Amino acid sequence: MVLPEWLAEPGLNHFLVVSAVLFSLGLLAVITRRNIIMVLMGIELILNSANLNFVAFSRYGLLSLEGHMIALFVIIIAAAEAAVALAIVLNIYNRFGTVDIEQISELKE
Repeated sequence: MVLPEWLAEPGLNHFLVVSAVLFSLGLLAVITRRNIIMVLMGIELILNSANLNFVAFSRYGLLSLEGHMIALFVIIIAAAEAAVALAIVLNIYNRFGTVDIEQISELKE
């Protein structure tokens, strides 16, 4: 079976479409979810879509190694963000007994 030319080797457009889908799903999770952990997962999806863009443009664009280095830094920052955010979520859960964003109204005062 012979594949069409546009399926034979993935190009920049394929990576950009996958990245746009990841970004859209992450944004949807951030906007619609009330659970803090689901919001954090949406932020991670958004960061992963940015990483995919950096690596794709590094491969198909003028960025040779810079895109990969930026993606590595984004991964490091995402790991630090996840650790700090989960520590905050644990403290919120210990204090309020829930991770629902709308039920935690005492933080506004």
